[in-house]
Amino acid sequence: MEILLWILFGGIIGWVASLIMKTDAQQGLVLNIIVGIIGALIGGWVMNFFGQSDPSGFSLYSFLVALLGSVILIAIIKMIRG
Repeated sequence: MEILLWILFGGIIGWVASLIMKTDAQQGLVLNIIVGIIGALIGGWVMNFFGQSDPSGFSLYSFLVALLGSVILIAIIKMIRG
């Protein structure tokens, strides 16, 4: 059941991040999920790097951390693609 929550959470995060970065038309549902999940990992790493606590569970803090990581991921992809 937890994997379904991660997929749903990742999809929402990826979708919001794609709206912020204006790449929503280029991404589908699967890519939004992937961006959201990988973005959550990146966001957790960034927060640990700056000495903040690692988010656990589903909360506003974990949403914002995952969103930060997803935006970073999309920005990196946009820089690589040109």
